[in-house]
Amino acid sequence: MSAIQNRYEFLYLFDCENGNPNGDPDAGNSPRIDPEDMHGLVSDVAIKRRVRNYVQAAFGNEAPNAIFVEHSSNLNKPITAAHEATSGAPAGGGNRAQVGKARVWMCQQFFDVRTFGAVMSTGPNAGQVRGPVQVAFSRSVDPILPMDVSITRMAVAEKVSGAKSVADYQKWENEQEEDKLRTMGRKSLIPYGLYVAKGFVSANLAQGTLFSDDDLTHLWEALAGMWEHDRSASKGMMSCRGLFVFKHVGTDSNQEQRKRQAMLGCAPAQALLDLGRVIDVKRSESAMKEDNIGSPRKFAHYAVSTNTANLPKGVELWAWDDSKGTLVKQS
Repeated sequence: MSAIQNRYEFLYLFDCENGNPNGDPDAGNSPRIDPEDMHGLVSDVAIKRRVRNYVQAAFGNEAPNAIFVEHSSNLNKPITAAHEATSGAPAGGGNRAQVGKARVWMCQQFFDVRTFGAVMSTGPNAGQVRGPVQVAFSRSVDPILPMDVSITRMAVAEKVSGAKSVADYQKWENEQEEDKLRTMGRKSLIPYGLYVAKGFVSANLAQGTLFSDDDLTHLWEALAGMWEHDRSASKGMMSCRGLFVFKHVGTDSNQEQRKRQAMLGCAPAQALLDLGRVIDVKRSESAMKEDNIGSPRKFAHYAVSTNTANLPKGVELWAWDDSKGTLVKQS
């Protein structure tokens, strides 16, 4: 499978309703915020984790679309497998040729290594890979309101000293007051937030991992559908609200020069990704007035518009179409 030949940037819109889109472990797992302006943040690794989960579910975690960074796993296990498969040095070490063979094997087996890259020198050395796909921190369009809500759990999870059997735990329960068999907890959430993620796909880095057009298709499908397979009470209602892809195709009449332009790009990323240029997201004051509220509480309280007249020459705009399950070129 050959590597992609075009550079891409993308804008990804997603929202969260009555949930916690990305908890900050350094702040009691409350929703991440920019303390200066109270806009919400979602880390790049949170997005990548859900892309990995979608691909793993879609392809059964089998090569060539297996996932290297799995939940609750030791990364040195697949790195060791790479050396065993290429007659390398599973115990560590190895010369440059051996490391290179293991690195190629890892790229061939694992979607996330080809896509996001990986550090694979944590034990047996399979080198490092710079991934062609990178995602910046997502940021909410408007400030968010983090809330801390108390909840009651109608049971406890006490470790009873000396209890070794079901009968021991039953005896302990019978001796407790009923109120002591309940406990309190807390949940952090936001009422609503619409987030914008900015992403980048490098055709040049793709040559090193052989990130292919099929891989790119899987990436778009994952971004469009990953929230459907990540439901939980703490996440509330999270949904993809828009995927806009900028494809660099070049302008030169000479095919070799055009190919070079397509790989290097025809415009800087900010000329495509800054809101208000080609894609704009604004509050719908009329929709909020109709619902008699002053802050957005659902996606219908926003208006998303595109202006292809502002597209730089040599760049195409594609948008995800839910009804077709694919990207559709915008004219």
